[in-house]
Amino acid sequence: MKELKCPKCGNLFSVDEADYASILNQVKTQEFESEIKMRLEEIQKQNDAQQEAATLKISQKFENQLNDKRIELSQKDSEIAKLQSQIAAFNQAKMLEIETERLKSEQEIARLKAVIEQNNTKIQVAILEEQNKAKDQIQSKENALVELRSQIEVNQKEATIRETNIKETYERQLKEKQELVDYYKELKTKLSTKMIGESLEAHCSNEFNRVRTTMYPNAYFEKDNDASGGSKGDFIFRDSIDGVEYISIMFEMKNEMDTTATKHKNEDFFAKLDKDRNEKKCEYAVLVSLLEPDNDFYNEGIVDVSYRYPKMFVVRPQFFMPIIALLSHASKKSVEYKKELILARQQSIDVTNFENKLNDFREKFGNHYSRACDKFNKAIEEIDKTIKSLEKMKADLLSSENYLRLANNDTEDLTIKRLTRGNPTMKQKFDEAKNNN
Repeated sequence: MKELKCPKCGNLFSVDEADYASILNQVKTQEFESEIKMRLEEIQKQNDAQQEAATLKISQKFENQLNDKRIELSQKDSEIAKLQSQIAAFNQAKMLEIETERLKSEQEIARLKAVIEQNNTKIQVAILEEQNKAKDQIQSKENALVELRSQIEVNQKEATIRETNIKETYERQLKEKQELVDYYKELKTKLSTKMIGESLEAHCSNEFNRVRTTMYPNAYFEKDNDASGGSKGDFIFRDSIDGVEYISIMFEMKNEMDTTATKHKNEDFFAKLDKDRNEKKCEYAVLVSLLEPDNDFYNEGIVDVSYRYPKMFVVRPQFFMPIIALLSHASKKSVEYKKELILARQQSIDVTNFENKLNDFREKFGNHYSRACDKFNKAIEEIDKTIKSLEKMKADLLSSENYLRLANNDTEDLTIKRLTRGNPTMKQKFDEAKNNN
């Protein structure tokens, strides 16, 4: 709300944003029209002043030329008067010579009159030419003024049209934004906290079911409905090869409304998720969360929080399928060893050293896998930040691939022969099992 002060009574009154924008738009329009009117008056005054100055200059020029011609005529008149006085003097002194020279004088007078008439004709022609030039200049000024006025009118019309279009566009966009805001407000008022959480669960379920038949045909991915331990997770993912389970993940989905008074943090659910993972005997725990949307720590990709709870990760919904693919790909390497371990346990074999070596392998694999995750997360972070860092991302991914290759080499180098080296009991039992087979 904006407060305005009445210029007459001095009272303050409040207006909303729309009324304030309308008043401001009216004031701007009046100022714009007054400025255009003032500008037109200034241009009219300038053109009138220029026209008067041009007319005055031409009139002065005509007057100067007329004065010059008048002076020249007066000089001719003075010469004529002088000649007439000389003729009169000569008439008294030399009557005879005047008679003989009369014709000559008359011819000279006629010639002078012809010159005077010719000069008068030239003066009149020059005056007419100057008047025509002045009229042409005045006409060109008037034409320019008319053209300028028409251009100003056109610009004013175009400005009015642009202003109308901008106003209509702004009002239309404002209406669309308001409708969108009203829609989301209504949607948020209709959605309960449970519905918001279920919408995230439905999203993740749809994402998995979209690729279930092609990528995970034998996988188990269902809601966790067993609350016998006092709590339950949201989804459990399990996959197996030849009847041997090689990966299991406990998923927890968390979301909340923007208007929720008490905002939760991701770490508030770590303990419960770890408890649910242990009760359902899952190897990994993943929190799919939209909480703390402004926390850059959780916005950079797959976040490993195993420093708090083992084998636990926090991801945004867009990394739901990548975390499954990453963990599944890493866990498939241990399927053969799990098969051999199950066979050894079924035959009651002494597996003390065997488990130590297997644990050593797992520790090395976990270290390489953690490094690969770190490199992977760094690569995701670089991708989000800038395209210019593609070379660095490539190096990180290659480095991540190198660690995965090292992990793969560790798994390939791990054989029954190496596991039973220095353990005659294990070697004897495996030999007996091979002979029996």
